Amino acid sequence: MAELPHPPSRLPLLTLMCLFLLLAAATPLALGRTAPAAVSIHELLREHGLPGGLLPRGVDSYTLDETTGLLEARLSSSCYVKYDDGEKAYFDTVVRGNLSRGALRGCEGLAQQELFVWLPVKGILSDPDSGVIMFDIGYATKTLSKSVFEDPPECQPKLGAGAGAADAARWRDRRGEIFRFSEMFQICFLSLLPPPKVGR
Repeated sequence: MAELPHPPSRLPLLTLMCLFLLLAAATPLALGRTAPAAVSIHELLREHGLPGGLLPRGVDSYTLDETTGLLEARLSSSCYVKYDDGEKAYFDTVVRGNLSRGALRGCEGLAQQELFVWLPVKGILSDPDSGVIMFDIGYATKTLSKSVFEDPPECQPKLGAGAGAADAARWRDRRGEIFRFSEMFQICFLSLLPPPKVGR
């Protein structure tokens, strides 16, 4: 009697499908961490030694690349905030920075108002011993009490701030632009000084 041919084995196909499903499930974990309901962006900041109120309540979602530390927070719209001590900040629709213990460096999408000028925030450092937060605003470091940033502020669509806030928040270091900006800042500052007295 002749033998019937064996049906093709489905084992390679099942193995391939299982491998695909495992890879698909592992990809989001490798690329970043999406905010689950239990861990808000504010809790994530606290876990890394920063106050939760550095970012406003308008954050819809975030991703954190565990390997590089790149944090990307997405807001429903750009907004302004005013902290309890009177400090004003502008947040673009996407705020990025490299998150590490007690620091957010290489920031994009964030600006602070100094006198009448909006300046981009380049980095944020927390000093746990002194209870202060240091903001790198490019040409200087601004030190503020950590307690001001404990509670996330409310986003406001306007703050009477002017158009310079968005430009400052989207600032990126590019060769030559730093000189032009510092030159402009010096001209503005020097124009506020009284003219020199000419005496005999």
